[in-house]
Amino acid sequence: MASSKPVVSPLDEYNQTLINNAHPPEWINPKPQGRYNLVVVGGGTAGLVAAAGAAGLGARVALIERHLLGGDCLVSGCVPSKALIRASRAAYEPMHSAEFGVHLPPSNPPRLEFGDAMQRMRRLRSQISFHDSAQRFAKLGVDVFLGQAAFISKNMIDVEGARLEFARAILANGARAAVLPVAGLEDAGYLTNESVFSLTRCPASLIVIGAGPIGCELAQAFRRFGAEVSVVSIDPQILPREDADAAALLQQQLEREGVRLFLGARVRLAEKSSVGKTIVFERGQGVEHVTADEILVAAGRSPNIEGLNLEAAGVQYHAKGVSVDDHLRTTNPRIYAAGDICSSYQFTHAAEALARIALQNALFFGRKKASDLVIPWCTYTDPEIAHVGLSSSEAQKLGPRVGTITLQLDSNDRAIVDGESDGFLRVHFNSEKGAVLGATLISKHAGESIGELVLAIQKKMKVWELGSIIHPYPTQAEIIKRLGDAALRTRLKPWMKKLLQKILSLRR
Repeated sequence: MASSKPVVSPLDEYNQTLINNAHPPEWINPKPQGRYNLVVVGGGTAGLVAAAGAAGLGARVALIERHLLGGDCLVSGCVPSKALIRASRAAYEPMHSAEFGVHLPPSNPPRLEFGDAMQRMRRLRSQISFHDSAQRFAKLGVDVFLGQAAFISKNMIDVEGARLEFARAILANGARAAVLPVAGLEDAGYLTNESVFSLTRCPASLIVIGAGPIGCELAQAFRRFGAEVSVVSIDPQILPREDADAAALLQQQLEREGVRLFLGARVRLAEKSSVGKTIVFERGQGVEHVTADEILVAAGRSPNIEGLNLEAAGVQYHAKGVSVDDHLRTTNPRIYAAGDICSSYQFTHAAEALARIALQNALFFGRKKASDLVIPWCTYTDPEIAHVGLSSSEAQKLGPRVGTITLQLDSNDRAIVDGESDGFLRVHFNSEKGAVLGATLISKHAGESIGELVLAIQKKMKVWELGSIIHPYPTQAEIIKRLGDAALRTRLKPWMKKLLQKILSLRR
């Protein structure tokens, strides 16, 4: 049996189902039989996609996972966070329903039960976990090994005493929350995305260190469940990778909801006392501090490379992960990598796309390039911010070679009637040829709409061609069509208008 015994808290029926699927306690690793066409190390999104894809093609495949199959996405990332975010929206909306004619009596306000929301999350996560289960992958023809993997040589890996020889391997070990070198933080105690979803009660107050996507999403969610939330970040802007105007709109929303933001702050010290946990920081105004019941660290990620003995495999690595070329090949030509362990795009959908490239290149001598991918991302706050391609700062650096069109959401009929008109669509394009180069959308459901702009970049569409795509009316996504129309109008030169007027006058 595999020696690693994951513990998921609280151990209720739903988390027990999660464990039974993702790391069965009585699982017996198979006996290796000959050389594998492919060994996949890591059972998160990238690893599961690669293993299932290879098995479906008839390859002999082994999959190794030391913790829980499904990885960060299933256990401590996308699935639980989006379940909590959805619950927090349900908690928020009744309190702001008067505008729609729904008046709740002050004597009987909505009762927020954080524990119920978290139980729902665990129930849904356990339901989803079957798709990533050891049993399902075994039925697909994959030899599933549970335990710690360590390379013995350039073409052999050990897992719990079993030696697996391979023709090709894919590293898909993922990443975890980074440890911050802050004095006193370890003693004070803190949560990360790996432990926060084990909570059954909402803390009365919470400090979030980091204002990236995870920090902003969870800060808003916990605030909506009644926690007093403070965000402390070294960056002067929340969501520093995003368009500054989009980040400013979200910042206004967070502040309206009562989230306290301490930006441009360098954390110096953490302390624990009888009144709570305190973070001491500086931001050009002397020493400041904030105290709360809990601290959530959401500031960066570290690759899971410990224990792999990559030196024996001849695989080079660094602080941010494994070194790969554009074909996702490591310094050992037999070994490829995909997902968070080798990419700056640390998203589930990116891990899946990279796994497909790594699989094709590993098994079929393919020459697919990671740089050819058009990868969007979305921060699931309310409103959401979705982005793809060229950013505003990059567009500004390119000067007149890049044109930009911005259309405010308050011009969109559906957004107006929904009461969700705070937002905009901004598209960057090649000034000479019109090709779409990048886009940022901030709206209630931006993540559902950004795919259309991903396709526009992939297919090298011109920005004014967006106006030819018919959308149902009324929808918020229709703003994409309207922006295309606006781009087309900019192409009309004065002489064109005069010529058209002359032609029309002759037809009277």
